[in-house]
Amino acid sequence: MKEKWTRTCEGKPGSLGHEAIDAHTFAEWGVDYLKYDNCYNDGTPNKLRYTVMRNALEATGRDIFFSMCEWGQDDPALWAYDVADSWRTTVDIGDTWRSMIRIADLNNKWAKYAKPGGWNDPDMLQVGNGGMRESEYRVHFSLWAIMKAPLLIGCDLSRVSNATLRILGNDEVIAVNQDRLGVQARKVQVSEDSLIEVWSGPLSEGRWVVALVNRSPISAKVTARWKAIGLNPVQPMYARDLWKKATMDKVISGELSIRVPSHDVRLFLIWPATETSSS
Repeated sequence: MKEKWTRTCEGKPGSLGHEAIDAHTFAEWGVDYLKYDNCYNDGTPNKLRYTVMRNALEATGRDIFFSMCEWGQDDPALWAYDVADSWRTTVDIGDTWRSMIRIADLNNKWAKYAKPGGWNDPDMLQVGNGGMRESEYRVHFSLWAIMKAPLLIGCDLSRVSNATLRILGNDEVIAVNQDRLGVQARKVQVSEDSLIEVWSGPLSEGRWVVALVNRSPISAKVTARWKAIGLNPVQPMYARDLWKKATMDKVISGELSIRVPSHDVRLFLIWPATETSSS
């Protein structure tokens, strides 16, 4: 369910001034998810406007996920945890590599504010809409998953390709997104030209996720260093490639170095070699 102010973004009647009755109606309809957008607002401060609907939803007694979307105008990551279940940190995403990467960069800024009960929302997934290559969509899904973003499918599922399904349906990548520790991964290494990146974050049970991202127009070796991730530099680790769904044969120590094609990603789950299982 998508709602907002005097009119919705589609020009239909909005909820401004009618929050209580609309929230009650949504609950009666069995709505579980409400995206509250920012079109046609009347200029009332964002925190005040969204809090009114939050209170109305809570009064219904129904558990409705409240997705707040004020396009990141007032830096909602700083204050929205007590107002909504998720908050948009950015402007709308486009189905292009440039837009997707820019949105990821903007969302990364607010990583420390995401936690169980409140999530940074860099906008819906564009995977399958046709504006990017398969490898670029793989980068897109990987970054949204490790940033613990809401994974809202934005393509037409009646026309979805097998390649799109392979990306959207990767259960091991989805498991990282749903990890109970709920820590948003962030950039931990960036090359001087800002084209080679390592993203990482802790997971439950002493595991870590590591994304090796190549934003350059050519293939490049990407190296994740344990020290940058926050690990003991001499700690031996197992590593599992989440897109290939294969665990590396050898134990690795100090760093993980892999050649990554242009506009592509290698996504790994790593865990101490003293452990016998990754999950």
